[in-house]
Amino acid sequence: MADNRAGGWRRLKQQRAAGDPRVEAYLAALPADTQPTARRVWQTMRDAVPGSGETIAYQMPTVTLDGVRLVHLGAWKQHLGVYPVPDLPELAPYLAGRGTARFGYDDPPLDLVTRLTRALAARRD
Repeated sequence: MADNRAGGWRRLKQQRAAGDPRVEAYLAALPADTQPTARRVWQTMRDAVPGSGETIAYQMPTVTLDGVRLVHLGAWKQHLGVYPVPDLPELAPYLAGRGTARFGYDDPPLDLVTRLTRALAARRD
């Protein structure tokens, strides 16, 4: 019995690393005018941490590292929300509460998204 559970967890971990179809469904359901930006930010988050995986947690696309949730992306009507965020001074203009950054759809700072995602990954080490 334990072998079946271990195999199930292994398969689940591999699926999440390869790409969770629920993440694609979330992104595909976004309005046409916001979808490309959300996809760019999501891909930036995934690319920032080699070997990262993805899942849905709290009803949002979530980057995982070694099967553990790292950072979430929420697509809202007026902005993209990233949760949680590390303590980086350059995030100050985007902070919208404890552990939350908001980026407008017009021109999200992808370099900052990369830095914050990497900082969260480094914090786990």
